[in-house]
Amino acid sequence: MIASQLLSEFEIATGMVFGVDDHRSTLPDPDGSTPLQALERELLPALLRPPCMVSFSGGRDSSAVLAAAVKLAKREGLPPPIPVTNVFPDVREADEHEWQQHVVRHLGLTEWLRLQHTDELDLLGPYAQRVLLRHGLVWPFNVHFHLPLLDAARGGSMLTGIGGDELFGAAQLERTAALIAGQLRPRARDLLRVGLALSPHLVRRIVLTRRQPVELPWLRPRAQRRLRGMLAAWSADAPRELTRRLAWVRSSRYLDVVTTALERTANDTDVLLVHPLLSVRLWAQVAKAATPLGFVGRSDGMRRLFGDLLPDDICTRTSKALFDDAFWTARTRDCLSSFSGAGVPDEWVDRAALAEHWQQEHPLANSFTLLQAGWLASRQGVEHAFHDIGTRVPPSRASQRHERQRAQLDEGVGLGRVQG
Repeated sequence: MIASQLLSEFEIATGMVFGVDDHRSTLPDPDGSTPLQALERELLPALLRPPCMVSFSGGRDSSAVLAAAVKLAKREGLPPPIPVTNVFPDVREADEHEWQQHVVRHLGLTEWLRLQHTDELDLLGPYAQRVLLRHGLVWPFNVHFHLPLLDAARGGSMLTGIGGDELFGAAQLERTAALIAGQLRPRARDLLRVGLALSPHLVRRIVLTRRQPVELPWLRPRAQRRLRGMLAAWSADAPRELTRRLAWVRSSRYLDVVTTALERTANDTDVLLVHPLLSVRLWAQVAKAATPLGFVGRSDGMRRLFGDLLPDDICTRTSKALFDDAFWTARTRDCLSSFSGAGVPDEWVDRAALAEHWQQEHPLANSFTLLQAGWLASRQGVEHAFHDIGTRVPPSRASQRHERQRAQLDEGVGLGRVQG
């Protein structure tokens, strides 16, 4: 590893970030508020700094954030948030228009900013180059996806739905814990499940490593073995108890890396960037609401938290947009012939296998960071390909204002407005 806040070359090779931050592995004690009130604490500073944009895909997470922000703005007499959406007419898998329109109409919004793209958001397109040349290699590879949205929100604020998958995933009923607690009737295979859960930690890691199906074809054999072991360790280390599991997932290092990278790009446009679904207070309230064992699936969690704000078919949808074809376009394919292997960590990556993988019509997104590393190295020198990745940056003035406002809210200033 390079440093706790930096990506290692192994992480660049795999396109994954590993580990947890032990300093953030606890949640505050829940107070008397509801999850929605905890969410509103995060939303209010953004609404107070218009224009307040919401990065809106039409998925459940961004829809929940948009709906909660609309409700809060209406109650407090503030300008309504504006959903802003990247649109890709040529990428069928990314088409969410019907779902998006359903949410916008349900919320009664009259303003919705739709930004249409062809290949501008390609891995090596103008927005990606703008990030790479200014900030070096960042993770994830698609940080630049938010640049058009941040440009639109310049001088204002932006809300995202980042963290929703992690929150609801961690708060979901864990079958093994439910079986051990006697809350579920066991099936035949559950005997093996419970037996493994009650085995010593080392045994669980060994068994899970053998079961690990992940294969990234460009990795050298030693890297494949290490990846399987690290993924197995992640599964083996996950706490079964609900609150501890939520705190553990919330402390995932990759969440810190991605939010730090986005903060950098937001600083460039003087945008207050807020990820309300990552609020530790929200996670603490969700732990309380989902007690004792968790939500019975993602739809149950959405209904219980946002069922009064969104149509039921939004709360229960399971489909998701796919954007890989918006990132891997003819622009990227045209650059492959000039790829020299610069910037690729040879200790972990077989360059020939990587080049062969990139000839596929739909290469794995885990390889996309390697391509950006190679592009950057070919222009700035190999030593810059791995520089400064994920390093925490000084907070912007907008972020400092946000922290002051949140501190005031925590001390009771303005809580009447939030709680109404």
